[in-house]
Amino acid sequence: MKLGRIIGTVVPCVRYAGLEGVPFLIVQPLTSTGERKGKTVVAADSTKMAGPGELVLFEGGAEAALALDESFVPVDHSVVGIVDQVNREGWKNQ
Repeated sequence: MKLGRIIGTVVPCVRYAGLEGVPFLIVQPLTSTGERKGKTVVAADSTKMAGPGELVLFEGGAEAALALDESFVPVDHSVVGIVDQVNREGWKNQ
């Protein structure tokens, strides 16, 4: 899982049959210190509750599709959790 911040939403005009009702969000990947890391990605929101400005956990690859109600749909990333707080105490090499 990776840490990211929601910076926007995407509204598709056509959806794959298994993705009806699934929100799509623009996620900025972050380091453990909250700094931007790499390019933004579009992620399907498996929580159906995340919104702009929120800190989230997201997954990529085949695991991303497994997080959705209908698994094995064509997505590369999905939001799998909303983060309330990050406690870095005790982390090493992060």
